[in-house]
Amino acid sequence: MKKQAFNPYLPSWEYIPDGEPYVFGNRVYVYGSHDLYNGHVFCLGDYVCWSAPVDDLADWRYEGVIYPKTSDPLNPEGKMCLYAPDVTVGPDGRYYLYYVLDHVSVVSVAVCDTPAGRYEFYGYVHYMDGTCLGDREGDQPQFDPGVLTEGTKTYLYTGFCGRGDKSRKGSMVTVLGEDMLTILEEPVLVVPGCEYSRGTSFEEHPFFEASSIRKIDNAYYFIYSSSVMHELCYGVSQSPTSDFTYGGVLVSNCDLHIDTYKPASQPMAYGANNHGSIVQIKEQWYIFYHRHTNNTWYSRQGCAEPIKVLSDGRIPQAELTSCGLNGGPLAGRGEYPAYIACNLFCEEKAAYVGDSRFPKVMQDGRDGDEEPGYIANIQDSATAGFKYFDCKGVKEFRIKVRGYADGVFEIKTAWDGEPLAKIKVQYANVWEEYSTPIQIPDGIQAIYITYRGGGNASLLSFALI
Repeated sequence: MKKQAFNPYLPSWEYIPDGEPYVFGNRVYVYGSHDLYNGHVFCLGDYVCWSAPVDDLADWRYEGVIYPKTSDPLNPEGKMCLYAPDVTVGPDGRYYLYYVLDHVSVVSVAVCDTPAGRYEFYGYVHYMDGTCLGDREGDQPQFDPGVLTEGTKTYLYTGFCGRGDKSRKGSMVTVLGEDMLTILEEPVLVVPGCEYSRGTSFEEHPFFEASSIRKIDNAYYFIYSSSVMHELCYGVSQSPTSDFTYGGVLVSNCDLHIDTYKPASQPMAYGANNHGSIVQIKEQWYIFYHRHTNNTWYSRQGCAEPIKVLSDGRIPQAELTSCGLNGGPLAGRGEYPAYIACNLFCEEKAAYVGDSRFPKVMQDGRDGDEEPGYIANIQDSATAGFKYFDCKGVKEFRIKVRGYADGVFEIKTAWDGEPLAKIKVQYANVWEEYSTPIQIPDGIQAIYITYRGGGNASLLSFALI
């Protein structure tokens, strides 16, 4: 059977958030920042790239380090982090990487002849007099660049807007010339932040960070993280530099607003900041975003969901799933890793990571160790949800569990449903397999696993037999 695609789409030991997906030739490439497992801050790693064939989105290939953080002349000792980047193809056919270091306010650019080769430092975005964008009095601080090249012009979107800071207006767009560095048209505001959004269509979802830009037919779609952080929203315009109007939420990494399987206001995962964009792969559009692991903000993993661009240009919000790039539900038979849970919560509902009571996805070892992910800190009422499976004739359910726990795991097909079966577990410091007979109705089903009892368990995998 062909390998299936899961969320997160990269290996469970890889942490690449802020994903900017592009199709170049017959492959899809994802560029992002690079978190470390158990990292103490964001974006501690070098830029790496992963790619997959457009006709097999489960077959991701590691392209290696494409840009070490010491490559920037401002960062020879590597003391600054590489924040979220973006890539565009210049008029000369080369690939240009735009990024901002974490302690400066200028936009750096690197260049490469291929999508995933070793990028070389190229220069800093600057005005015609040589002053760097971000250094001139009155410039907004530069952060999270998003880029789009059309003809000989490149549109550069940057910005970060925290609450209470009136010095930051929103996302600004700057038009660059053919050399990809020199400013032709000075920065103008395209989407307002929270201090300037009152009375606009963005008032309820003002710009926070994560500028990204795409073009669909003749319309420009500006993708961004709103001030609540867990959602990626979009605005639409017929111009790349003006007249954007709010479109809606593309995805929330705690699944807020979705009301198809639970109340719209109920979070179903532990979210936090978000960053990503949209891409068309063959005939299907997707939204790429990230989730949070290890109950922190600093070990984020890339996920993706299919979306629909409607005939009127609207894009309905995507629901979090375990099978995002799979092209449909997962097979309703076989063993699945627990780290692909798209829902993770306990009795105390919360939209943001950080509470010591919450279950979490983690791994053994250190960053870079190719150890499988699993769900840990499973205490009473902790629930992991997996969506969706095409079930046919499932008669047995198995789990692999370890930890000092004495209770039962309930198996359900809805987060608030009645248990179809219960599996008793006991204290064990190694992975132990437990099973139970079960009757899961045929058809497309979600699987929810809830723990009831004392102690603290970890879940490595489950199997439909």
